[in-house]
Amino acid sequence: MYEHNALLPNLFRTEYQKLVAVLSYRFGIQHLAIAEDIVSDTFLAATEDWSLKGIPQNPTAWLYTVAKNKARNYFKRNTLFEQKVSPEFRYTNAQAEETMEIDLSTKHIADSQLAMIFTVCHPSISKESQVALALNLLCGFGIQEIADAFLTNKEVIYKRINRAKEKLREMAIRIEQPNATQIADRLDIVLTTLYLLFSEGYYSASQDRTLRQDLCTEAIRLTYLLVENPNTNQPAVNALLALMCFHSSRFDARTNENGEIILYANQDESQWNQQLIEQGKYYLNKAATGDELTKYHLEAGIAFWHTQKEDLKEKWENILQLYDHLIKLTYSPIIAMNRAFALSKVYGNEKAIAVAEALKLTDNHFYYTLLGNLYAGIDKQKAYAHFQTALQLAHSENDKVLIQKNMEALV
Repeated sequence: MYEHNALLPNLFRTEYQKLVAVLSYRFGIQHLAIAEDIVSDTFLAATEDWSLKGIPQNPTAWLYTVAKNKARNYFKRNTLFEQKVSPEFRYTNAQAEETMEIDLSTKHIADSQLAMIFTVCHPSISKESQVALALNLLCGFGIQEIADAFLTNKEVIYKRINRAKEKLREMAIRIEQPNATQIADRLDIVLTTLYLLFSEGYYSASQDRTLRQDLCTEAIRLTYLLVENPNTNQPAVNALLALMCFHSSRFDARTNENGEIILYANQDESQWNQQLIEQGKYYLNKAATGDELTKYHLEAGIAFWHTQKEDLKEKWENILQLYDHLIKLTYSPIIAMNRAFALSKVYGNEKAIAVAEALKLTDNHFYYTLLGNLYAGIDKQKAYAHFQTALQLAHSENDKVLIQKNMEALV
C-alpha cells in the first residue's frame, strides 16, 4: 500500500499534464474540461485498481491505456459529440477519423505539449493568467502551489485559471503547432512559465521543502522540448536550459541528511554533478548567438561561475559584472541582495553594507540574513540583532535552522 501511495503522486505530477495535453490537442480546447475529467478518472481508477491488485508491471503504460479507452468510450457514446462537435476538430492531425484513434507515442506527446504551451500563452488572456494556466495544465501545479509562487491567495489563482479557460473556449482557440509569428509573440511568457516552475521546485514555500527535484526535472524536460524543436530552438531557450543545468548540478550538495541547507561555501564539490555542468556549458555556448542579451543569459553566466568552487577575486568580479547588467535589465529585491553579496566579495563588507542597507527590504528575512552575514566580521552585536529579525520573519523551518546556526557561530 505504501509503495502504491508513493508512486501515484509522482505519476500524477509527470503524466497527468501529458495526457491532458494529448486529449485536448486531439479534441480541441472546447473539450479541455472533459479531457481533465477523463484523466482524473484514470488516476482514480488507478488508486482503486492498484490498491486491490497491486501495481502493474508498467504503471505508465497502464495509465495511458486506460485514459485512451476512457476517451474513446466517452466520445463514442456521446450523441452530441457525434452529431455536432465532430466537424469542429477536423483540423487536428488525426482528422477526425471514425476509429477515434488517440496517438500516445513519445513524439506525439511532445508535439501536443508544445502546442499546448503556446495555446495557453495566447495573447487574448493576461500574462498572469497565462502563467497560472500553464503551471496548472502543463506542469501539474495545484492551486495552492501557484498561489505561493505568485505570493497571493488560492481564490485569486482559481479565478485567473477559470477566466483563462473560458476565454480560450469563447475564442475557439485551436491547439496547434505554433508558427513563426506565434513563437515571436509568446516565447517570452513561455520561458517565464518554465522559469517559475524551476524556481518553485528549487525553493518551494508551499510544502516547506527547499528542493523539489521532481518539479525541476519537469521544467528541464519542458524546456528541452523547446530546444528539440527547430522552430523554438532559440538563444534565450538555450540560456534558460543552461541555467537549469547549472543549478541542478548542485542538488545533492545543497542539503544534509536531515534536509537542512548547506551554504555554498560549505558544499562538498565532489557531490556536484559534472555531467550537468558540462551540459550547462554546452547550452550556454549554444545561447551565445545573435545580438539579444536576456536575463537568462546573465543568470546562466552567474550560475556557471558558481560551479567554479575556487573563491577567487576574478570569479566574483565576473559575477558582480553580470549582476550589474542583470539589475539594469530586470530589477528585483533578490537580484539586488545577491549583487550586494557579490560586491562584498570584490570590495569588502563595509562597502556592501552601505549598498545593502540602502535597499531597506524590511519585510524580507533574506535581507536581514544578508546584513547579519555582512556584519559578522565587523560588529557581532549588530550581526546578532539582524539574525534575530531574520528569524522572526522566516517561515521555512530550513531557513530558521540556518539562521540559528549563524547566530550560534557568533557566540
